Amino acid sequence: MRLMAFSDLHLDAPFARGGSELAALRRSHLRDALGEIARLARDEGVDALVCAGDLFEHERSTPDTAALLRRVFGELAPLPVLLAPGNHDWFGPASIYATTEWSPNVHVFTADRLQPFDQLDGVRVWGAAHRAPAGTPGFLEDFAVDGDALHIGLFHGSELGGWAGETEPDKVQHAPFRSAQVEASGLDHAVVGHHHTPVDGEWHTYPGCPVPLSFGGRQDGGVVVLDLDLDRVIARSRHRVGGLDAHDLTLLVDGVTDSGQLEQRVDQTVSGLAGVARITLTGELDPGLVIEPTVLATRRGALLDLQIRMGRVASGYDLDAVADEPTVRGQFVRDVLASSLAPDEQQRVLLTGLRALDGRLDLEVA
Repeated sequence: MRLMAFSDLHLDAPFARGGSELAALRRSHLRDALGEIARLARDEGVDALVCAGDLFEHERSTPDTAALLRRVFGELAPLPVLLAPGNHDWFGPASIYATTEWSPNVHVFTADRLQPFDQLDGVRVWGAAHRAPAGTPGFLEDFAVDGDALHIGLFHGSELGGWAGETEPDKVQHAPFRSAQVEASGLDHAVVGHHHTPVDGEWHTYPGCPVPLSFGGRQDGGVVVLDLDLDRVIARSRHRVGGLDAHDLTLLVDGVTDSGQLEQRVDQTVSGLAGVARITLTGELDPGLVIEPTVLATRRGALLDLQIRMGRVASGYDLDAVADEPTVRGQFVRDVLASSLAPDEQQRVLLTGLRALDGRLDLEVA
């Protein structure tokens, strides 16, 4: 018996940073990833495809998304497709899950407690749904399996105290559980969504996010094939899908004296990269250096899109010399240095103000 598992695709994610065109491009690649997952399920000859939640984003979902999901999953028939709604794609009367006329091979878990699916030979899949965007209690509390089968859990939840919790400590807890509860409940294994970091635990598996949802996001998620044998030993193999890497890069501008030199450094930074990228400029800016982010963004090489932003930069001005000037510039620097602003904020205000006083338009500083 072979199951293919994925989670946290987040169709219709907003991708708010980078502009509307980049956001549309990245949403398109999420849809491409869904198609790759379906093709991989056919190629691997699995007995079922299962999703552990956050397949799409409920608040931003569209009829087009519903039609896409219905078509892609329907084309897999008669392969069973099991869907366990998470906190972003929670089940409710207006949800895609409730309003779509699914093909017979698609099964949506709709209860807020683990319920069995028994149409797989020798395997009982226990799935549950989030029925609200927050406040879902743990599905393994007071739960115990029944029946003679290989028992697999399928849900969206936050594993506490383990590796996923350590690597994503700021992840909001939804349906919390501990790995030991999987064994105690009688489940032989659990496929879980929510943490975007891939995890191969003794009692549970997080497939991880198939496509990075932020610049610099982990790029080792995808789908997991679980091979189940008669001795209930679970072997796992991981497969990448998506293909659109989102690189988060830093470029030091120390020593750069002209825009041509800066463009060369951008070329070097993106050389050999594919996907999309964001470059944050940091370091000490030469006072005469002219920065044109829109021009730099065209130096994207093989990338589909490149974003340029200003990061933490030092002013590059001789502040002591400027402060001694009997000028508006001098008074401005004296006032800022005497202020109660934090050092980083002082640098940002000084650089922006001095560049403005020099009549420059490239003022953006993070």
